[in-house]
Amino acid sequence: MGVVSGRPPWPGRALRLGGFRGRAAGRLAVVAALAVNLSGCEWGVLDPKGPVGAADRTILIDSVAIMLAIVIPTIIATLAFAWWFRASNPRARHLPDFVYSGRVELVVWSIPLLTIILLGGVTWIGAHELDPAKPLASSNKPLPIQVVSLDWKWLFIYPEQKVAVVNRLVAPVGVPLQMSLTSSSVMNVFFVPQLGSMIYTMNGMTVHLNLEADQPGVYHGLSAHFSGDGFSDMHFDVQAISPADFTAWAQQSAAANQALDAKAYQDLAKQSANVPPTIYRLADENLFDDIVTQKLPPGPGPQTGQPSPAVKPH
Repeated sequence: MGVVSGRPPWPGRALRLGGFRGRAAGRLAVVAALAVNLSGCEWGVLDPKGPVGAADRTILIDSVAIMLAIVIPTIIATLAFAWWFRASNPRARHLPDFVYSGRVELVVWSIPLLTIILLGGVTWIGAHELDPAKPLASSNKPLPIQVVSLDWKWLFIYPEQKVAVVNRLVAPVGVPLQMSLTSSSVMNVFFVPQLGSMIYTMNGMTVHLNLEADQPGVYHGLSAHFSGDGFSDMHFDVQAISPADFTAWAQQSAAANQALDAKAYQDLAKQSANVPPTIYRLADENLFDDIVTQKLPPGPGPQTGQPSPAVKPH
């Protein structure tokens, strides 16, 4: 063995190069895996499927565009100042005793002020136009839906159809959903990103939310507020179907074998996770009112395990 290219043999160098190549290949594999995973991601709020979601996206895009009006010039000015006032530029004027310039102050304060005014206007208009309790303009009659957040599942009650469903919201396309929401125990947040506004649910009170799906499809719904051990699995599907299909589904579901009354609800209110979608026929028309007024007690919380923090209704 002699020298190669004037260098002595170096086994360690080959080992390190092999390790480097292995790490590089590992990084490429990770990037490729992330690309594959991200390719299947939904756009969520940027891919709305209803009028409320579309309005939310408009506000988001407008707000970003307005903020870019100050962010982009600031980035450009930073780079321009760094280049112009470099040490090798003899044309740059250095003013170590500079204290005040009215023109500079005008530019520095007017742009942020205009940005705040525009953002405030967008927020003010959007907050009134997208009031969750404000009915949506539509030629179709709204569909009342009562929503209860449980530990750790969602209960959807259709009082007019005498149907209740766990972890699945079935909605007719083009029909406003007039939702009344409450919680059986801890505070939670109802959110369907592609349909629009999220809203809190609280035990002992009712909040209102109006949404609408304008395209058939299956949309992801979730809990957007940490509520305990089963929080990560507290999600549901929104199935947007045609009004004719919804009518047929409601008629078929109203004849379900399982009935939802006070006793069945108390069993359902016990903590459980990964509950598959289940359909009930509604046996008690006043069930939602009894939950809100606490005629039916709040969810019992954890029953076993150490430590055992109490799940309080407030």
